[in-house]
Amino acid sequence: MPSHVDATTAATAHNIRGDRGIREKVENGTATNADLAKEWPELVGLEVPGQLKKLGEMLQVEMKIKDGAELMLEARTKQPLRRQVESQLEAARSNIQAIQKKMESLQAQSHQATRTPNATKRKPMGGLTFLNDTGLPAAPPAYSSNQYAAANGTSNGRTMVSNNGGDVSSASTLVDKRVVSPSPMSTARSRSKSDGDVSLKDDHRSALTQASSLVRALAVLARTERGRGDVSPPAEERGLYGTNGTNGTAAVISDVTDAELETARLELMTNLVHIFAKNQRVCWEIQVRELIAGIIPSLGDATQLLVRIAAYRLLRYVMSHPEGPELFSDFDGKDLGWFVVRSLSRDNKHIAEKEQVLLLVRALIDVGSERRSPSACAGCSTVPLRENIVRALVSLAEHEEDTNVLRWPAVEMLAEILLLDAELLFRCEGIRVLLQTLADGPPELGTVLANAFLTIVDNPRTRSFLHLGTDLEMGMSGLTDSYGRGEAHAEAMKASARIVITLLRSWTGLMYLCTNDMLAIRSLVNTLRIPNMDTREIILDMFFEVLNIKPVEWYRAFLDGRRLTMYGRQKAMHSDAPERIEANTEHDRLTLVDQYLSLVLAVLTEAGLLDALVCMAEELPASGSTLARKATLLLGEVLQASNRLLPLTHAARIQALPKLFGLASDYNRGQNRMIGNSTLSSIDSFNRNRSRLQPAPTKDSRNRANSVDDPMRRGQRQIEQVKIKMALSLDDKTFQLMLSDTQVVQSRDHNKWNYEILVDLFEGPFLASRRIEEGFRNSKFGRRLMSFWHPSARRFSELRKTKANQKWVKLGCLILSTLVKTQDGSRFLLNEDDFLKDLSECFAHFDPWNGNPAYDSIFTKQRVEDTLSFGYLQMLGQLSKTPRGLELMESFKFFNSFYHLSDLKFREDLIKGIVENLDYTVDGHSRIILSKALTSSYAHVRLYSTKHLGDLILSSKHANIWTLRLLLTQLYDPAPEVREMAIEFLEHACKSRETLKVVVDMQPTLDHLGELGHPLLLRFMSTTAGFRYLYQTEYIERGMNAWFHERNLHYVVSVEVYLAKAFSVDPAEEDEESEQFDGIAPPHFYGEMVKTELGCQVLHDKGHFSDFTHFIRQHGYDSDDSDIILRLKSVLWAVGNIGATEKGIPFLEEEDIIPHIVDMASSSPVLSVRGTCFFVIGLIASTEQGAEILSDCGWLAATTALGEPTGMCIPEEVSKFMALPPWDTPNLLDSDRRLPPLKSQHERDILEAIENLCNTVVANAASRTLAKLKSRTDTRHLFSSGLLLQRALHIISTRRYRFPVRRYILELFDVKFSGAVLEEVAHHQRQAMEDLRLGGAGILSLKHVHSHGHNNGSHGSRRSRHSMRGKARRRSNAEFRNGGTDNDGNQWHGSGVPDSPVIVRPKADIQKVTGFDAIQDDTATPIILQAL
Repeated sequence: MPSHVDATTAATAHNIRGDRGIREKVENGTATNADLAKEWPELVGLEVPGQLKKLGEMLQVEMKIKDGAELMLEARTKQPLRRQVESQLEAARSNIQAIQKKMESLQAQSHQATRTPNATKRKPMGGLTFLNDTGLPAAPPAYSSNQYAAANGTSNGRTMVSNNGGDVSSASTLVDKRVVSPSPMSTARSRSKSDGDVSLKDDHRSALTQASSLVRALAVLARTERGRGDVSPPAEERGLYGTNGTNGTAAVISDVTDAELETARLELMTNLVHIFAKNQRVCWEIQVRELIAGIIPSLGDATQLLVRIAAYRLLRYVMSHPEGPELFSDFDGKDLGWFVVRSLSRDNKHIAEKEQVLLLVRALIDVGSERRSPSACAGCSTVPLRENIVRALVSLAEHEEDTNVLRWPAVEMLAEILLLDAELLFRCEGIRVLLQTLADGPPELGTVLANAFLTIVDNPRTRSFLHLGTDLEMGMSGLTDSYGRGEAHAEAMKASARIVITLLRSWTGLMYLCTNDMLAIRSLVNTLRIPNMDTREIILDMFFEVLNIKPVEWYRAFLDGRRLTMYGRQKAMHSDAPERIEANTEHDRLTLVDQYLSLVLAVLTEAGLLDALVCMAEELPASGSTLARKATLLLGEVLQASNRLLPLTHAARIQALPKLFGLASDYNRGQNRMIGNSTLSSIDSFNRNRSRLQPAPTKDSRNRANSVDDPMRRGQRQIEQVKIKMALSLDDKTFQLMLSDTQVVQSRDHNKWNYEILVDLFEGPFLASRRIEEGFRNSKFGRRLMSFWHPSARRFSELRKTKANQKWVKLGCLILSTLVKTQDGSRFLLNEDDFLKDLSECFAHFDPWNGNPAYDSIFTKQRVEDTLSFGYLQMLGQLSKTPRGLELMESFKFFNSFYHLSDLKFREDLIKGIVENLDYTVDGHSRIILSKALTSSYAHVRLYSTKHLGDLILSSKHANIWTLRLLLTQLYDPAPEVREMAIEFLEHACKSRETLKVVVDMQPTLDHLGELGHPLLLRFMSTTAGFRYLYQTEYIERGMNAWFHERNLHYVVSVEVYLAKAFSVDPAEEDEESEQFDGIAPPHFYGEMVKTELGCQVLHDKGHFSDFTHFIRQHGYDSDDSDIILRLKSVLWAVGNIGATEKGIPFLEEEDIIPHIVDMASSSPVLSVRGTCFFVIGLIASTEQGAEILSDCGWLAATTALGEPTGMCIPEEVSKFMALPPWDTPNLLDSDRRLPPLKSQHERDILEAIENLCNTVVANAASRTLAKLKSRTDTRHLFSSGLLLQRALHIISTRRYRFPVRRYILELFDVKFSGAVLEEVAHHQRQAMEDLRLGGAGILSLKHVHSHGHNNGSHGSRRSRHSMRGKARRRSNAEFRNGGTDNDGNQWHGSGVPDSPVIVRPKADIQKVTGFDAIQDDTATPIILQAL
């Protein structure tokens, strides 16, 4: 809470705390104008609405002061500040009470003044004109709690209560004023506009009071509507609202119109939404049952569209209440989800309503996600949705019309349900919709759905909902079914290729595709044999990306057929050594990504990738086809990768290339021999030039003596030495001729000077002192030349900063470096030339003590950015590299100017330039300036200086104590970004053992860094001195406890996130701010700990490793609890990092845990656990002893040419290791969802026709049957039956119907959905369940169903339908035994019944059966015919 308050707030507080006597006068109504002015000076001259507005602003200020004081008291503020805060809190509370009392007085006066004798006359209701751009009602003017109380008929602080316990004050107000909302609408409309602009209170209690008042008013309106209707309230609601119902209230307001009621509900619900949006806590504390009861009348078909939109929007906020989802599914026996089903079946005219419905469903899904059990696996949780809503979403998601704009949001919701409750989506047949979208949907959704299915496949419980070998393979159909599709199918093939890349670059997807003897992968590889150029090119690009082969610049030359022997040679000759060093060290170590790619490579080669590529080369000669050369390029890359990643046995089998060598040695067919030799020649050229174009990694920065470009470098050095010797041995005549040829003496225009001769002079002859004497003292050459760089001449400094003019900067640096190498040259610069003097004066302008600011200085920001003025900084940097140059700079006091310049705030460009260009080899002023910049008062200067210091450390070959000490100082910088950068550079520098030893000897304190310092401390643990230092500071003890209980779990999450980003196919998923992952496993506490003998001893004494192995043996094959699975992965990573060191592998041998990990890698039911074991095995294989143990277990480790393990390890039998045991998909029978049959034959016929609408074969006949039954006078009334509606709703909630068919079924009944209808539906549902429980009807299983819609022999033909009718007649005659009558009076006999997919009905008279016998009627509804 700030200690100061603005003048307005202070004046307000002072006036409110005025004289008590004046306040009493104001309260008693005896105050004069002078008293009012003294008590409330802010209100003088304002009308009542303006006074209310001003008081509202004052109240908000006091509320914020009170909230801030309460927060400070909760934070345990220390004395004496706490006493001050308490006094401020007490003053704020007193002020709030005074303001609220004044507002109540003004509101009472305003309310009394607006009452007129004509107030009871009916006033026309205003239209709903407050709509926003979304089509939803906007917030009308809000009112305070006192206004709501006044509107509800409060009198003397008491509320009128009816005899049934309900609040009927609103009802009496309706009779008196014709007001249909809790706010006095008629009064508000006659009131000025500013009076309605009082905003909702930010205070929680005030908002709760307002919301409660709105909820009570909404409930009164709901009871009012029920009392006016013909349907009596159900018993449950009578118990809720009282014993006498709502008849009393209805009698009072029976003359209120429906339009007024709907308008009132709309305003009430809109106000509630805005209260809940601003105060989420209010939604948790209201009477949610009463609120839902008030919302239900607004969801029916009889209400207006805007009212339903507002109702769904309010329900969405209500779902955040703990009881909201449960009451939504079961509110006094009613399922409100039927309103959602009805709304989702509407046409596109109700798009705004459907949008709000989807948002409501999304809120329910979010609730299921938030309340998900922490130990539940993905797809094994529970979503608070019933099948009726999910099936409605499914029908919306599979509706493929262009006007269905909500299709893809519905698909995304189904994907979320899949990740939370896969069984629910499986029961609702929604997985097939997602699979179809995966195959044919937009590319943006393809990878999202693929990742969702991969999550489901990981666990055996949810894996069973997919059909092995058919479901996920639908995503590959765009590639495997591409033959003959043409160029228009190219986009679909690219989308399928992205899905395949997603599958192959994830462990779960790779395991799934390797089932059935790698059938799916073999089909992909064999797609290369299809004679379609577009398909082949897309497949080749896909394999390039799967194998993580990055295209480089020279690939294009290879694909164009150009020779690689001369490509890049000129660039390689002039490349800088630091760039080569960086390229060499980039691929110095194999990573986790390489470990996974080695397995992918082994799988693809075993699936026949090499043979398919050779077939392409055979079919398309390499000399004439770019596609064949691309196949050859991929073949060469595969051979290179196998040599680098795979064990010798696998690599030798791949390198053999039997088919290609068979073609090359086929002397009977010359064409084959030519193709084979050409392909082998291309591969050989590729391999020979690869070492030159992409140099092989080396462990040190020094180039090998036998490198490819070593002769070229030696020749260049010899040429340079010869040139220097020749230049020094020039005779006087030749030297004078060269001076004349430079044209410096002849012309002052630098453009006429011979730049090359000038460079030759200063690289050779002027290195001798006598030549400087001749050229600079005895000739005009030196003075004429140096005058060009004089700042006062404004010649060099006025040149534009272009690439062509950069040569003059280089020449100036060369001249200064040559002059300071000799004593005569240094003397010339000191005494005989004004260059350094002029330059020093330019810098002196920045000295506030000695210099005068120059507005036309050469070092203004614009000049430094646009001209060559920055070149002077480079020249001074060149001087600072030699002792003589440093003496010259001290003589002209450059360092004094630099010291003053480093304190300037707005010249960071010059400070950065000085820091970047100075040389720090010699200890002196340069290092002091750098340290001063590192401790500058400006964070951006410190950040830049830290970066430059880090670059100096990384570029140095040896560890420099002074640079490391300065970098350690930056760890205590107040700016977090500076500390992060210092930590990053220290981590890179400490990869060198020499640097790490120097840093550890300094013993820096890193506890203040928190998480930032952990990676650096882990590196300290890898040395004996560092471990002892950390052990003494008790960091080891704290770290072991933290990693054993928590940080192991964080390590698993970070590694899996890193790997997911490394294999991601979507560039949009890459987060630039996230930590970069180079593929190497991040340092692990236990892995770094066992690198020293002392660390091994501490680990053994602690007993953590024994606990790890025990947990692996106990829970290695668990699959139900996600917490156990996560902890199992963390333990496996800990064991793997321990086994990745020479001193840690004995721990694994002692516990004999490696064979158990190998068994888990091939047989664990959770696929991600198998992937973790695979990576752990790679870590163990990074030591020779671990590789030997793994070889005994059937795993082969890759080694270098010297026999050192590389950390790559794959099983001997890859196909056996990748095999996934088959599973059975559950077959959901409908026996548990079937209801007893109805007695009426016509009702049974209607239900059977509705059932047959889901079968496209007999759907036309079923629609005609329904149309005929509805047109008949004796059966028309059945379409208004609540019982038949309940059965129809049950059918569409248990069967799959297309979107138009669902809408047709719901519109078939002449019933408008309402609360009473849902109550009747729920009643019939309970009665049916009771009859089913008592066993009143026989229920048949699904395998005995032989209805028309599901008969295997039915194909919709007239002959088949007649044959089915004949069978039905014969079967019915045989089943009649005993007598009886149904509801229509038809005779039926016995208990034998025919089969039906949904119901079991007694047999009726043949002459009275309707359905397929009425096919002559062609009055089917057009919408059904269009859908089918």
